[in-house]
Amino acid sequence: MLKNSTYFGGRFEIEKKQNRLEEIKRIEGMEGFWDDSTNASKVQKEKSVIEEIVNTYTHLKVLFDDFDILCDFASSEKDETSALEALEVYKNFLLEFSLAEQKVLLSGELDPNNAIITVNAGAGGTESCDWAYMIMRMVIRWAESKKFKVQILDTQEGDSAGIKSATITVSGNYAYGLLKSESGVHRLVRLSPFDSAGRRHTSFASIFVSAEIDDTIEIEILDKDLRIDVYRAGGSGGQGVNTTDSAVRLTHLPTNLVVICQNERSQLQNKAQAMKVLRSRLYELEMDKRRAKIAEVEANKKDIAFGAQIRSYVLHPYKLVKDHRTDFESSQAEKVLEGDLDSFIDAYLRWLVEMSTPHGEH
Repeated sequence: MLKNSTYFGGRFEIEKKQNRLEEIKRIEGMEGFWDDSTNASKVQKEKSVIEEIVNTYTHLKVLFDDFDILCDFASSEKDETSALEALEVYKNFLLEFSLAEQKVLLSGELDPNNAIITVNAGAGGTESCDWAYMIMRMVIRWAESKKFKVQILDTQEGDSAGIKSATITVSGNYAYGLLKSESGVHRLVRLSPFDSAGRRHTSFASIFVSAEIDDTIEIEILDKDLRIDVYRAGGSGGQGVNTTDSAVRLTHLPTNLVVICQNERSQLQNKAQAMKVLRSRLYELEMDKRRAKIAEVEANKKDIAFGAQIRSYVLHPYKLVKDHRTDFESSQAEKVLEGDLDSFIDAYLRWLVEMSTPHGEH
């Protein structure tokens, strides 16, 4: 067991990360460090990610040592209480180890970054708009359960229910690495609450996830390639209505990417948020080209309809959520729609590793 503990310490590269933390402490003490708020923020983000990994490993080692001691007591003293405690510690260790193992799977360059998520309703009118709202709510519930910060940048409401589209940011360590599992078309089968005859309907909506990128990654956006439209932001009425033209719509003409932001009261703030989203989406496109995965990009642009879905949610005549990439499934459909996505995320991350490993290598 001790050999395993040492091995996983190596996988987490704890000594290297502890050395980096010491280096960050020295950097923080340098004159003028805190004057550059942008750089300081990036360093603090890196520090937070490393500290989370080091603390996770330290906690695992404590659980392992406690289990070892309790097993010795249970064995040498025939102590039943120690045996029961050892069993509880072991259960906690397995749970914590699974979460720590997930961190190892999040090895992509942008995995630690915040996530920008766009939800779009598919064809089908009210049904699909309602479904789009449901999956946006599912992602938000998951993010909130992780204590991540969620900000809604824009929503386009459906004609009678739900949403046509929405863009949100999820801020927290590894938000992008975890939520990239949700990118694709999601299919719902249920008895429609909008059908007076109570018939079964199939609805589609899509999620697109990109990583929020910082200023160290250069993405050139020429003024001539950008169309900027401003208009009055929508609201629920009363004092919440914005009476100035603060909403911003950016259209990147070469790619036809459109970004809308109307959450902030200031036009300048909305433009800054929209530019951040646009830069992140353009970076995603560029990285796809560099990795020669144009086919994958095109797959994300398929019609939001039959045959394109990554996951199906069946609420009638039985309850089942199935991911068509990993074959992982759950009969707890309501819990999944309430944000219980961890098992699907974990299965996706392991599937990614398997897909990227040449056959015969383990």
